[in-house]
Amino acid sequence: MKTEDPRYRLPYNIGWRRWIRPPLKVVFRGLFHALFRFTVEGRENVPRAGSYLVIYNHVSFLDPPFLLAEWPTWLEAVAASDVLRRPAQAPLVWLYGVIPVDRGKPDRRFLDYVVAVLHEGYPIAFAPEGTRSHTPGMRRAWTGLAYIADRAGVPIVPVGMAGTEDEAVHRALRLQRPPVHIRIGKPFRLPPLEAWPVPRKQARRLNTDLAMYRVAALLPPPYRGVYDDSKGMEIAQALGLDTTAVPAPPSAIPLPSS
Repeated sequence: MKTEDPRYRLPYNIGWRRWIRPPLKVVFRGLFHALFRFTVEGRENVPRAGSYLVIYNHVSFLDPPFLLAEWPTWLEAVAASDVLRRPAQAPLVWLYGVIPVDRGKPDRRFLDYVVAVLHEGYPIAFAPEGTRSHTPGMRRAWTGLAYIADRAGVPIVPVGMAGTEDEAVHRALRLQRPPVHIRIGKPFRLPPLEAWPVPRKQARRLNTDLAMYRVAALLPPPYRGVYDDSKGMEIAQALGLDTTAVPAPPSAIPLPSS
């Protein structure tokens, strides 16, 4: 992999940030709990060791810091490059250290870099929708998720976040302590792209949607958006998914070959 881009140097090393992150987490977790009422379910589902990919729905700018503050271990995080140019957010994002991505621009260098960081043993969190929705309702996810999962071969941990819409910020500033609910699902693996009887590009779309249905299953119905579809449970069963909790894609999607 080429490494001319200074943002994507290997080997990956957080360096001095390993000393900055603990006090940042303590301070901001305390601040968040003063302004919001948190409920976190499923901490037992977090892998105890090794690398994995954390995926979550993205409603507002609150999602990443809430997730990082409440996660029981350290996570690397992906953030849009433009965040590093916002005066209110840039200093804190820079201090924590993130993997930058240019919003809305397909970038194989970024994808391969994330794969390499996962191979080095670091767990990474990112929002496959690629941008905030501002209101409840998931958008169709970016297929880079399936590319990363296929190349890295690591487990995926789905997370559903509810209560982080923009209105929650206004309520928090009025000291109303709005509720925030974070649900951590069980780790899972996607089927190999070659298992689908369709071209590789379409297989990435199918795998991406399967992963996002896992996230949707952790959310109240109003938050599921395009992934609020409970038909086709035979697909989830064929893939060995937990069909008691996971909405499956429509039955029109072809089953992967065994």
